Amino acid sequence: MFHSTVNSPYSVEDTVNKLSEAFQDKQFGVLWDFDAKAKLDEKEVGLDNKFRILEVCNPKIAKQVLTETMIAGYFLPCKVVVYEEDAQTKIGMPRPTVLMEHVDNEKVQKVAQDVENTMEAAMNEAVK
Repeated sequence: MFHSTVNSPYSVEDTVNKLSEAFQDKQFGVLWDFDAKAKLDEKEVGLDNKFRILEVCNPKIAKQVLTETMIAGYFLPCKVVVYEEDAQTKIGMPRPTVLMEHVDNEKVQKVAQDVENTMEAAMNEAVK
């Protein structure tokens, strides 16, 4: 499956806060928090559901994969979305292992597995 998605019992805002803390506990920082609904509303396009896009990164891991191949940078930083759908808050991300299948480098693919495990653990912690 291309993505990993979990349900959250919290609001989008609370989920983003809990998720940011969970990532920080795992040495990942939130570089950017983009409120897509607010931006689309501002542009008078509108969006019915809340939708936030977080870009997260661990600088040491980013350097490691970029040292192996700069092409890995096409997938950095990692994206995580928090959104409402059918009155349910969800957290989702494209799986790093799936993205890095396109990078012909076994070391990078191994790192992608570790990153995926860590990010999924943070997602699961945020919904407790």
